Amino acid sequence: MVRRSVRRRAVWLMVLTLLLGVLAGCGGQSGGGAATGSSGGATPGTGSAASSGGGQKVIVFAASSLLEPFQELAQSFQQSHAGTTVEFNFAGSAQLVAQLEQGAPVDVIAFADLINMKKAQDGGFVASDSRIFAKNRLTVVVPKQNRTGIQGFADLAKPGVKVVLAHENVPVGKYAREVLERASQQPGYGPDFAQRVLANVVSQEVNVKQVLAKVALGEADAGIVYVTDVKAAGADVLSIDIPSDVNVTACYPIAVVKDTKAPVLAQAFVTLVESEEGRAVLQKHGFEPVEPGQAGTEECS
Repeated sequence: MVRRSVRRRAVWLMVLTLLLGVLAGCGGQSGGGAATGSSGGATPGTGSAASSGGGQKVIVFAASSLLEPFQELAQSFQQSHAGTTVEFNFAGSAQLVAQLEQGAPVDVIAFADLINMKKAQDGGFVASDSRIFAKNRLTVVVPKQNRTGIQGFADLAKPGVKVVLAHENVPVGKYAREVLERASQQPGYGPDFAQRVLANVVSQEVNVKQVLAKVALGEADAGIVYVTDVKAAGADVLSIDIPSDVNVTACYPIAVVKDTKAPVLAQAFVTLVESEEGRAVLQKHGFEPVEPGQAGTEECS
């Protein structure tokens, strides 16, 4: 029991570092906002362009799965834009749209699906057309010990397997259910495969990082996350491939917000994400980067 307790504390430290470490410089945003590099909220009356330190800041609302590459790009951005702070709000894309609709200050939005970007566009919040800058795929994640002996995607339907998914209104949750339905139409899984897996779901989370955390802590036998999340978790979890004939492609769009108080800096951040440097960082973290103007939506789920 002592060894188990020590292990759980160690895993929690990993999870908290992954999810909350960026809060050290938080400028007072709710919903998981975080400043990279320095702190300071917006000075009253000056909007998101000004920071309490007298410089400027860019507020970026981004899907949780973008945490690692965007944090790294923010450091580069701040080095090349002296006196500028990049602040993040990482959350599920649907939650970010809701905060946008409620009037939260933001300059750049980057989501994990096209549906939520369209909601932002239809609501009149986007300054111009969004562009796809990266793609991602899904995988099954299991605890390092894998005590239930899950060997393949089909094992998620076995009786007694505890599965955790993101909620269906979160992109990764929607993608996961789409994968399950695709498998149900393939030989070898059975037409009730999706139904059997969903019957094993013991928890539905608000973003992909929380799915990963539940599995890493051993509170579930398996979950469905992005391949990039498993890469970020390192040796704390194991990945089991989802066959390509049932997997989906998650497309990530980015755009400048219409009411941004820092339009030049906001566009500069988008340009960095789409640049050669940005694509290299995304690829390092497991994403499939997309060159500007090269992405179509045909394969996007």
